[in-house]
Amino acid sequence: MKKDTIEELFIKLKGNVDFEEPNEGHQLRFLNKLNESKDVATLIPEKKNSWMRIASIAAAITLLFTVGVFQYNTSTSIEDKVAQISPEASKTQFYFANLIQEQINDLNSEKSPETERIINDTMVQLKKLELNYTKMEQDLLNGGNSKLILSAMITNFQTRIELLNEVMIQIENIKTIKNTNDANYTI
Repeated sequence: MKKDTIEELFIKLKGNVDFEEPNEGHQLRFLNKLNESKDVATLIPEKKNSWMRIASIAAAITLLFTVGVFQYNTSTSIEDKVAQISPEASKTQFYFANLIQEQINDLNSEKSPETERIINDTMVQLKKLELNYTKMEQDLLNGGNSKLILSAMITNFQTRIELLNEVMIQIENIKTIKNTNDANYTI
């Protein structure tokens, strides 16, 4: 007997191959007939498993929600953490911050062409002092020597207040000199 090669087989079947798709539901009917003849498990998912899938999705969503709420509630600000370490530091910070803000408002109300440069320089220095204060807060939270750091934090506030007072004195001197010069030139 002679064996046909694949090419010869395709040449023989060239006009006889059916390319049409089977009717809709053919696979399901075939599997049902197969199951009737033998005890074979079906490929159709049973309804029992659908509630398991829904329950597992609900559990995953609940878990993600719980983790999100936990993360949200534990994110406290640096000020709150400092207040937990030292309540007195929190009160002192509130007092000094209000005093400094009041002096900054006074300083900004004195802004004029003559005083603009000194006020801008002062604001730059205040920003540097605020950055140093933030670093000290981090050091305090990281477990540094709390008494030393708290003392440095208070000194930082005092330095800012002294800077603002000195600038206000300089602005008053500038205004006095300007008024004196204006009085000398009036006729």
